[in-house]
Amino acid sequence: MAKLDKYEKDILKSFENGEWEPVKNLEEEKEKYAQYARNTFKKNKRINIRISEWDLIRLKAKSLKEGIPYQTLVSSLIHKFVTGSTVELIQKS
Repeated sequence: MAKLDKYEKDILKSFENGEWEPVKNLEEEKEKYAQYARNTFKKNKRINIRISEWDLIRLKAKSLKEGIPYQTLVSSLIHKFVTGSTVELIQKS
């Protein structure tokens, strides 16, 4: 087995400490993330942005909680903002 980096060790420790919870409505969640994956492949433009290190750390933590890559989370947030779906985001936070 390959050596784990700090991030991977933190995940493993969290799992071993029983901090993980089963996913409710597994089939719905699978479909939601399948849609995220499909949308990821539709991307045809790239942007570069600068954000604070603190915001990036928190963004990565939230993406870990959601179980998706942080770039996908950012893309999803932007999509929800431009389509007017951000009210749903605020209510879930």
